[in-house]
Amino acid sequence: MNVKELEKKIGIDFKDKGLLITALTHSSFANQFKDIKYNERLEFLGDSVLQLTITENLFNSYKNKSEGELTKIRALIVCENSLFEVASKMQLGKIIRMSKGEELTGGRNRISIQADCLEAVIAAIYLDRGIEVAKEFILTRFEEIIRKAINQEIILDFKTRLQEVLQKNGEVNIAYELIKYEGPPHRRIFFTQVRINGEVMGCGEGYSKKEAEQNAAKEALGKVEKTK
Repeated sequence: MNVKELEKKIGIDFKDKGLLITALTHSSFANQFKDIKYNERLEFLGDSVLQLTITENLFNSYKNKSEGELTKIRALIVCENSLFEVASKMQLGKIIRMSKGEELTGGRNRISIQADCLEAVIAAIYLDRGIEVAKEFILTRFEEIIRKAINQEIILDFKTRLQEVLQKNGEVNIAYELIKYEGPPHRRIFFTQVRINGEVMGCGEGYSKKEAEQNAAKEALGKVEKTK
């Protein structure tokens, strides 16, 4: 792993290079070796730093919005799909350390893995450089997501949106199917697909069946809207 290259991609020089390496290490990689740290604890911390930064930014920037409005907007910004969008632009999937088995099953493109990795990177920045640098990183990387959320350009409930789009012209059969699940009970990943009139139109994954179905609906919605 070329740490200098990683720092350039993230835009921050780390004092503790090990923190950055840990943030980019998936548990599947660590399971192959002894005494290798992986990023799950950093994800936990990074989630809180992200929540605080976005909450503070919305509170200070949009004084005319109510608590309920701000809560809904924040949910759009810090959701897994928004994290994945930012992580994809940073190409984190290409540099995460993971096992060959995880990679062969599509791990590098997995929404949950990239989203978790971004949270871990945020935590690493916070621990290494402090809260102000972490905030600057978040607000710069999430600038477009924040704008979209404020302008109501982000869809959170893809299942409802898909149903609305498809049923404009009459009844359509939409069915979600659980394909498989992987991982231990406390960290299980579910894989689903959505069929529209019997045809598979989207696949998704997530840490719950609901999340996996939403991601399958998102993929299907993208295909449907392209044909309109």
